[in-house]
Amino acid sequence: MSDTRHFLTLLDFSPAELQHIIQRAIAMKQEHRSGDDQRTFPGKVLGMIFAKSSTRTRVSFEAGMAQLGGHAMFLSPQDTQLGRGEPVEDSARVISSMVDLVMIRTFGHDIVERFAAHSSVPVINALTDDYHPCQLLADMQTWVEQRGSIAGKRVCWVGDGNNMCQSYINAARQFDFELSIACPPGFEPDAQLLASNSDRVHIEHDPAAAAAGTDLVVTDVWASMGQESEQRERAALFAPYQVNAELMSSAASGALYMHCLPAHRGEEISVELMDATDTVIWEEAENRLHAQKALMETLLLANR
Repeated sequence: MSDTRHFLTLLDFSPAELQHIIQRAIAMKQEHRSGDDQRTFPGKVLGMIFAKSSTRTRVSFEAGMAQLGGHAMFLSPQDTQLGRGEPVEDSARVISSMVDLVMIRTFGHDIVERFAAHSSVPVINALTDDYHPCQLLADMQTWVEQRGSIAGKRVCWVGDGNNMCQSYINAARQFDFELSIACPPGFEPDAQLLASNSDRVHIEHDPAAAAAGTDLVVTDVWASMGQESEQRERAALFAPYQVNAELMSSAASGALYMHCLPAHRGEEISVELMDATDTVIWEEAENRLHAQKALMETLLLANR
C-alpha cells in the first residue's frame, strides 16, 4: 500500500506533476468540447464518500468518471457502516478492495490520512476542514487558461483563514507565487503552515493593503460548513472584507477574482462582481470537472 499515490494536499505531487495535470486538464477540456470519446478507463469504479454535502464536487467527480468510461458510486454515512461507527481503517481496507479510486469529502483531515494509510487504491481529498486541493487545481487551470503561468504573480486571499486559504498557501509554494492574506484578527490560517511558507506568504489585516497591486483576488464564504451558528457574528466581523469593485480597484489592472462557490451574494462578494459579464467564476466552477478528470487519469495510470 505504501507506494500507492494519493492526493490529500497539493504537496503530494511535485510542481512539475501539478503543471502536467493542469496542462492535461486544459487538453481534456478541449477534447470534451470537441465531442471526442474519452472513455479510456472502462469498468473502473470511483467510490465517493460524502460526510459533507456538495454540489460541484459530486457532479464533477460523477460526470468526470462517466466521461472516462467508468462508474462513480455515491456513499453517504447515512447509507453505510461508516455512519454506524465502523473504524475508518476497516472501511478503507474493504472499500479499496472493491474499487479503483476513492474520493472523500469530510470534516477532519486525519480521516482522509487514516483512510489513505489503509487503502490499496489512490485516495483523493475532495475537501476536509483543513484543505481543498481539488479546487486549487481548478483555480490554477482557470488562471493558466486566462493569463498563462502564475509563477511570480501576486495573489490575495480575502476572508477566513479556512481550508481554501490553507490550500492557497500550499499553492503559493507549489506554483511559485506570492500570497497576501487579508483576514480579521483571530481568523488566520494555521500558524505552522504560515511559518513554513513565510518566504512567500504574509498576513495583512487591511484588505485594501493586501489587494494592492495583486494579479488575482480570491475569496470564499465567511462561515464554512459546520460553522453556520457563527454566521451572524462572523458577518459583522468580516463586513470590511467583501470582494467588490472598490477592493478590485486596489488590485493590478486586469486582475482576476475567483470564488470556489457556493457564494453568499452580497456578503463575501458583491452581486455586481458575481454577475459581471467578464467574470471567470463560472469557468472556474466548470474546471473542477476537467481538472479532476486529469487528476483521476494521473492516479489511475500511476496505480496500474
